[in-house]
Amino acid sequence: MADIEVRAAHNVLEACAQTDTMEKVIFTSSVTAVIWREDHKSTTADELSERNWSYVNFCKKFKLWHGLSKTLAEKTAWALAMDRGVNMVSINAGLLVGPEISMKTSYLKGAAEMYEDGVLVTVDLKFLVDAHICVFEDISSYGRYLCFNHVINRPGDAVEFAKLLTPSTATTTLSAATSYEDLGIFEQRIGNKKLNKLMVDYKN
Repeated sequence: MADIEVRAAHNVLEACAQTDTMEKVIFTSSVTAVIWREDHKSTTADELSERNWSYVNFCKKFKLWHGLSKTLAEKTAWALAMDRGVNMVSINAGLLVGPEISMKTSYLKGAAEMYEDGVLVTVDLKFLVDAHICVFEDISSYGRYLCFNHVINRPGDAVEFAKLLTPSTATTTLSAATSYEDLGIFEQRIGNKKLNKLMVDYKN
């Protein structure tokens, strides 16, 4: 699937490069192309931002196929865009929350580690759509933008998220939630200040 996604990214960007009327390309990627690295458990690691990339070998080693495919596809798109002079901006989205979400979602491989690392983030459809419109229409947009509007780093949030993923076991999960409160809050270690500032300036 990673190979297929890379070829798709290449083909789309190549088609855009050959279209004279194409003003800007908005490439939808994922937060998983940012968060996976060897030192992700280090307490001294800096907050993750658009500057970070997931390590390809790390993704392969731990079978993080979603992160691998998104990283390779986005890097392919950027390489071709720069080579062919395509005006491209990428949206690195958190997990899109909707009625079809389940534990089988490939994004969630490594979800426990994401939660403990403070990088388990989700995005609502409306926010994601608004972000795409904003970066497309704002002439000052450039590079990559992390896109999410909710961070799951509190026990209560984790319980609600688990209920969303496994509604059939919601009662059991909720009854055990009281013991989770002792775990405390994990520090958020990912930021989307760049996108938030762009969207505020755009709306003003």
